Amino acid sequence: MSTTVSDFLLERLAEWGVRRIYGYPGDGINGILGGLERHQELFEFVQVRHEEMAAFMATAHTKFTDEVGVCLATSGPGAIHLLNGLYDAKMDHRPVVAIVGQAARAAIGGNYQQEVDLQTLFKDVAGEYVYTASSPVQIRQLVDRAMRIAMAERTVTCIIIPKDVQELDAVEKPPHAHNTVHTGTGYSTPRVVPTEEDLKRAAAVLKAGKKVAILVGAGAKHATDEVIQVADLLGCGIAKALLGKQVVPDDLPFVTGCIGLLGTKPSYDMMMECDTLFMIGSTFPYGEFLPKEGQARGIQIDIDGRNLSLRYPMEVNLIGDSTETLRALIPYLERKEDRSWREKIEKGYHDWWKVVEARCMESADPLNPELVFWELSKRLPDNCILSGDAGTATNWYGRIIKMRRGMQGSLSGSLATMGAAVPYAIAAKFAYPDRVPIALTGDGAMQMNGLNEMLTVAKYWKRWSDPRLIFLVLNNRDLNQVTWEMRIEAGNAKLESTQDLPDFPYASYADSIGLKGIRVDRPEDVASAWDAALSADRPVIFEAYTSGNVATLPPHITFEQAKNYTSALLKNDPEEGGIIKESIKGVVEGIVPHRG
Repeated sequence: MSTTVSDFLLERLAEWGVRRIYGYPGDGINGILGGLERHQELFEFVQVRHEEMAAFMATAHTKFTDEVGVCLATSGPGAIHLLNGLYDAKMDHRPVVAIVGQAARAAIGGNYQQEVDLQTLFKDVAGEYVYTASSPVQIRQLVDRAMRIAMAERTVTCIIIPKDVQELDAVEKPPHAHNTVHTGTGYSTPRVVPTEEDLKRAAAVLKAGKKVAILVGAGAKHATDEVIQVADLLGCGIAKALLGKQVVPDDLPFVTGCIGLLGTKPSYDMMMECDTLFMIGSTFPYGEFLPKEGQARGIQIDIDGRNLSLRYPMEVNLIGDSTETLRALIPYLERKEDRSWREKIEKGYHDWWKVVEARCMESADPLNPELVFWELSKRLPDNCILSGDAGTATNWYGRIIKMRRGMQGSLSGSLATMGAAVPYAIAAKFAYPDRVPIALTGDGAMQMNGLNEMLTVAKYWKRWSDPRLIFLVLNNRDLNQVTWEMRIEAGNAKLESTQDLPDFPYASYADSIGLKGIRVDRPEDVASAWDAALSADRPVIFEAYTSGNVATLPPHITFEQAKNYTSALLKNDPEEGGIIKESIKGVVEGIVPHRG
């Protein structure tokens, strides 16, 4: 039985199925920490190095498990640190509950040490539900509503508990009296499908289309079989938003890969030539990579009506769960006998992968980053979990990595923040200790916050049934994604004072803290280095000492982008010689890939 508010708080979270909490201690949550000590059988508390990483890990937990993620931080500075990771969850529509401390009630309003207006601070990121406990009677309803609303709205919620309230006697059952609230646990996701009339309208549009293009996102995560069946019936191809990369496997010849700036040419071509767009569980933001308005008829499925016709004016909008809606739609569809559109897509698929391989095999000084991803892709273990960061590493992840059934992959999608890949991989390992997570990051993100979390890995890795956990770091001594954005989007030369990074010894650092470090800077060593990393008896930092001059150009270069690119080179970019050399190779391979 509970004794304090903190005890009851934790017991109630356990009733909701919470088994892991990511956080960092502080005196503003001393009562809750005491409760964790008394309830060690209920929870695994993961002590991170920074509260931002706790929020990232809670976000990754919900992305990879479909459970609610929970993070814990102290008042004031600790609560503030959570925000970036929580916005990651909010913007990618994932349920996370943040629990934070606050100054004692008697001190609030007195400009007390570490007193921050947390109610206002969290009002945007946790706007659906953020409340402060002022009485032990509230705790049951605050936990129940925070959990239920997070799941129902697929969003972030927040419970603020002043430090003195944490130590008060628990009230497990509010009195049967006026001004009390009596809540319960439990939430089941409803079955949401459109009306039969709307399904028939959608089917009519899809049957009329001669060149249908499917675009899937994270909302179609559990609809793999249904998406493939619909694509087969319609004789069409499937492109993927980056968060939807795991939805359908890349070894199917009608899966054109990712779309957008880091997408593939087959996806771009399919969108530019289609007469019907079928968007499933995606809010892919870049309209220039979708059909031109008026070119294609549109059908969209989304569980949230606010997302419908947001990126393209759709003819039929279907509010529903992707899996259930596709299952309801399939009986109204007919198999198209004309497979010429599918055949064209499959030819584009085969041609594209020849180009990709040829580009990966081109030399660069000291090492082509594309080769690192090519060799990894061939060796990915079954059911591995990939996490990407906001940088060029994710460009290569989007274009080169071939996902197979059973694999998972995610990253910070809508927020696109740096520093998510490492905590995502760590959270994946806690959730699935028998699987192999692989973080794909750059030196910028690793220096920003990833290096400290290697201490978290060193603290916990011996607990895992399979110790393999790999952190790929592209060490190109440059904030490379922004450097290329400066060149291509604005036509500016690289500014060394903002873009150059220190050359840090990542592999040696791993060795120094009891992990395994592998450093590779020659193309002939890449394959064997991956073999060593994937067979290691402990977590690995795989340091790839790569060139920053391999262009991460969009699949289709516009005239404006080409003009900006040329302008950057004419402005005496310090890497001009290397860029020209590597870009010419890439362009040549895009036209006439080498054979053999």
